[in-house]
Amino acid sequence: MDRNESGGAEAPGAAPAGPAAIADAERVPDAGMARRAWSSAPPGRLIARGHPAGDFLDAFDWELLEERPGYLKLRAGLPDRAKNPRGQLFGGFTPTYVDLVALFTVRAGRDRSETPRGQWLVTTNMRVDYFEPIVGPTFVIESTEERQRGRTHFVATRFFQDSELAVFALTTMRQVAVDRPLGDA
Repeated sequence: MDRNESGGAEAPGAAPAGPAAIADAERVPDAGMARRAWSSAPPGRLIARGHPAGDFLDAFDWELLEERPGYLKLRAGLPDRAKNPRGQLFGGFTPTYVDLVALFTVRAGRDRSETPRGQWLVTTNMRVDYFEPIVGPTFVIESTEERQRGRTHFVATRFFQDSELAVFALTTMRQVAVDRPLGDA
């Protein structure tokens, strides 16, 4: 084992500690890159590489089964890095899938090259109910925008493992201008 700057032990290949780790943590994802990942998705895919959360979940490999305004149906994979020690989707990563899919559900069925610039969707509330474990290697996600009122969007998302409802989630998002102060949703 190597020693980090504070004298603690680091596992081989571990993320750097000290100033290098702080620099990595302060790096801000490029919004333009994420927008390009959405607008340049190949046919049959939800997103291309380049979106931080999408890349973590290997969303560039998800199969887009159906898309229409306010509705998505996907076949998603379960990468090893998102599994718990029992080989199931770690419960804490489930909201990451939900958040990403809900965001894209609001924008589903639109011309992706015309994504409004200067607009951002922020998640203001999320409820996730777990019924069955997600064990992969793939599972189906269905997501529907149930309601929009003004700048507020309400999305229901369901995960199916082998045709069984495994996860049900409700997400509330609000559309805000990117130039507004943080926390002003």
